[in-house]
Amino acid sequence: MTTRDIPLPGSSAAPGNRGRFAFPWSGQNAAVQRKRTVLLVEDEPSIAEPLAEAIAREGFETEVAGTVAESLALAAELEPDLVLLDVMLPDGSGFDVCRELRRRSQVPIIMLTARGEEADRVVGLELGADDYVVKPFSAREVVARIRAVLRRTEPSPGRDEAKPIEIGELRLDPAKREVTKDGDVLELSRKEFELLQLLMQNAGSVVTREQAFEDVWDTNWFGSTKTLDVHVSGLRRKLGDDSSEPRFLHTVRGVGFRFASPDEL
Repeated sequence: MTTRDIPLPGSSAAPGNRGRFAFPWSGQNAAVQRKRTVLLVEDEPSIAEPLAEAIAREGFETEVAGTVAESLALAAELEPDLVLLDVMLPDGSGFDVCRELRRRSQVPIIMLTARGEEADRVVGLELGADDYVVKPFSAREVVARIRAVLRRTEPSPGRDEAKPIEIGELRLDPAKREVTKDGDVLELSRKEFELLQLLMQNAGSVVTREQAFEDVWDTNWFGSTKTLDVHVSGLRRKLGDDSSEPRFLHTVRGVGFRFASPDEL
């Protein structure tokens, strides 16, 4: 069932709400459970309204924006827990929104796109998106992805107290979520940071592709496995590594990746 198949009750849009419409949740556990806020950026009402309502039924506070300007304003006001972001918007591109949101925060972002081209998915991931969904999609799939991304991006107990990792001129500080090279801060996306942290924690040992997906992306990852290669490529570029003669990040063909141990540098 696609989002177009979800029935629309007549009371879906309440006047006076922020954005075009909002869907607060009124489930039984509302009094004891903080509602996560999802900002849906989608200009087609035939998709936005039923999808927002379906997400709200799953326990989320859902707000909708239909333009680049409105989405950035609402994101600043609401500080949502997650953003569902359409690529094609009437006043610009969702990629521009993604880039600006990443400049401001590390809010989880799932791209919604009608395009099937791999290049568009790669662009979104390189800009810092955490996942993508290609239209047509079912509301059930989108909700599952929302839960998976939120689960992956929640800080693990004790992670913030972890000690910094130093290998060569690289220093990764989990508490600050900061990576520096020779003292200069590297601008990494959330997934690039988490992948680098996993690799540096296992420096000298091979991290299999399966382990990377389980630890960084979740065991129930829906997307293409090429996303790992995209993030490795991004890390190499930002580390100044040459893929043909890498210093830090080595590919173990058919198995996974290995970060250089301190005594190799």
